[in-house]
Amino acid sequence: MIRRTKIVATLGPASSNPKILERMIRAGVDVVRINFSHGTREQHIEFVEMTRSIARAAGVTVGVLADLQGPKIRVGKFEHGKIRLEVGDQFILDALCELGNQERVGLDYKELPNDLEAGATLMLDDGRIVLSVSEVRGHQVFCVVVQGGVLSNNKGINRKGGGLGAPALTSKDLEDIKTAAEFGADYLAVSFVRSGDDVRQARALLQEAGGKGMVMAKIERSEAILALDDILEASDAIMVARGDLAVEVGDAVVPALQKRMIRSARANNKIVVTATQMMESMITNPIPTRAEVSDVANAVLDGTDAVMLSAESAAGEYPVEAVEAMARVCLEAEKEYQISHDRRTSSIAMATIEEAIASSTMYTAGNLQIRAIAALTQSGVTALLMSRRSSKVPIFALTPNEVTRQRVTLFRGVYPVEFGLGLNDPEAILNLAEQELLSRGVVRHGDFMIMTIGEPVGKTGGTNTMKIIKVGEWKLRQGIEDR
Repeated sequence: MIRRTKIVATLGPASSNPKILERMIRAGVDVVRINFSHGTREQHIEFVEMTRSIARAAGVTVGVLADLQGPKIRVGKFEHGKIRLEVGDQFILDALCELGNQERVGLDYKELPNDLEAGATLMLDDGRIVLSVSEVRGHQVFCVVVQGGVLSNNKGINRKGGGLGAPALTSKDLEDIKTAAEFGADYLAVSFVRSGDDVRQARALLQEAGGKGMVMAKIERSEAILALDDILEASDAIMVARGDLAVEVGDAVVPALQKRMIRSARANNKIVVTATQMMESMITNPIPTRAEVSDVANAVLDGTDAVMLSAESAAGEYPVEAVEAMARVCLEAEKEYQISHDRRTSSIAMATIEEAIASSTMYTAGNLQIRAIAALTQSGVTALLMSRRSSKVPIFALTPNEVTRQRVTLFRGVYPVEFGLGLNDPEAILNLAEQELLSRGVVRHGDFMIMTIGEPVGKTGGTNTMKIIKVGEWKLRQGIEDR
């Protein structure tokens, strides 16, 4: 059984050793995440070069996701590093304070007082500390502690219900977009997106810098939920970023939102990644908790394209084991994945020839004993459209285009294959595609497989033909013609 759900692993100190990274890739990493919130430009470039070198040596394709830091709104630093706040304490967030104490602390986002009013609720350090705003006076926000605890340097601030006006792209993000374009990121993730315009701006900046990557919107603001349709229209992919989202909308709301976002992404032919604390305990433990196993499995059953490791693979003690555990859970969950293609097909509007071919292919695959699908593609669009339809039949994206091979590493149930460079004879291409899947052990003589191709051959975005093939008949047919 081939795992269909993809695994994204964040790189960091724990995965910086080439031998560890090689073991992670061999354990099942499909895409590496470069987190611009940590590390230097030089370190990021080194990570990407190391990943691609190891992947080439291992004979696999691994995609690269560049994740922008975005406007993480934080408190400043304290004179002694941290303080303890008790329920009922008075505390001031002061945009002009340089070094915090027991009474006040500074802000890295100086405009915060302009976004607040009396009665607003602020969640600090991922909701561990809760403040109620009693008054806003100039550059100072006067608060009462509702839920206390230890507050240390540079902890994040969220407003319950959203409404903070910090722009999605900071000056640091603008520079990081150039770096992402330089090392050829396959995906660019935009943090704290509020609307589709944030995504469109990031795409324009990436293209201006020479980047060819697809753009992913991270859904972690309450405003993004209200603007989800616009964001999906503007994006190639979304990430269900459950950390900050849970702080803003409430943790109990997130599971239902996750299911809704996965459904919406698939219905709109977009890619979706589920992230945050999926196997958090494996930062310090060699096995996941039963709750974490269920969390990953439920995301798989919901139909997510990928599940993501964050600190588990970037800074944890067991990065390889975390990948192995996630791969194991995905495979088991996929055995129970319910196919509902017949019901879905009747409700999906087909606006293009590619969509018609994709839908017809997946309907056929679901109703005949089809062992595999070979999608001969230049852009990967038809393979993406196929992967939006529920199926247990593996889809192999056969393409000479390296950019396309890198992209499809994130498509659920789609596997990149380098193929067809310089070929233009349809019969020869179909024969070689059949031989490719035979050599991989995906099909055997007598099996049925489907091939999709664009005719004339080599025309980007032109998939217009579906062929049902009995493996081995091509040679038999060729032998008859020779006689």
